[in-house]
Amino acid sequence: MAKRLVIGNWKMNPETFEAAKAVARKTRAISAKLCNTDVVVCPPFPFIAACVSRSQPPAFHIGAQTVSLEEGGAHTGEVSAKTLQSLNVEFVIAGHSEARAAGDTDETVSRKIGRIVEAGMIAVVCVGEKTRDENGSHLDFLKKQIRKTFAGISPDKTKRVILAYEPIWAIGAKEAMAPEQVYEMSLFVKKVFADIFGHEAGHKVRVLYGGSVNFRNAGDIIKVGRVDGLLVGRESVNMPGFKELIRAVDAIG
Repeated sequence: MAKRLVIGNWKMNPETFEAAKAVARKTRAISAKLCNTDVVVCPPFPFIAACVSRSQPPAFHIGAQTVSLEEGGAHTGEVSAKTLQSLNVEFVIAGHSEARAAGDTDETVSRKIGRIVEAGMIAVVCVGEKTRDENGSHLDFLKKQIRKTFAGISPDKTKRVILAYEPIWAIGAKEAMAPEQVYEMSLFVKKVFADIFGHEAGHKVRVLYGGSVNFRNAGDIIKVGRVDGLLVGRESVNMPGFKELIRAVDAIG
């Protein structure tokens, strides 16, 4: 059975190089004690190298928050997949709701997935509806989003894809989605994925949940929601809370 996965998306935090090193060091320390969980930290680009250690525990991994569409060349401010791979990045987030709000389309995300997997890294692909309603139109939105996001992605690349279900309305909310609803939606996401790539791919793809996750609700989201892990935002740089969250996930039998 694959280990659970906790991915910390630091966003534009912390503010300094030394603070980033400290967060990474503390996260490595807790990762060294884990049995059932892998942890990925996704710092801002300038801090990635500072978070890599020669004595890195096997359960600790480096990720990135996004990637350029371009392979290289005259693209000021962009960071290519090959550059990230050279920094020991193993996971890259694609299609986060904030990136989509800033202009990334489903087609853009699809191209980024291609760049990530071609460079030998794992694409953590975020999907999620903006609103939820009783007539089920949010399911149609999510189905279309997934289909468009994976248009042009060949089935052989799905081994390097993880789905992160993040309902946009739950991000930054007071409460996360109810664990029972997380379970229902994770099944739906896997079914849509299976409709695109086949039953085996749908069965094997790992699904994470993100959206107002903290140490208080993490255990129930994993146990009742039956997801393969969590994508954690603001809580991932709050070390006391993030440590407790990781411990809660790892303690689940």
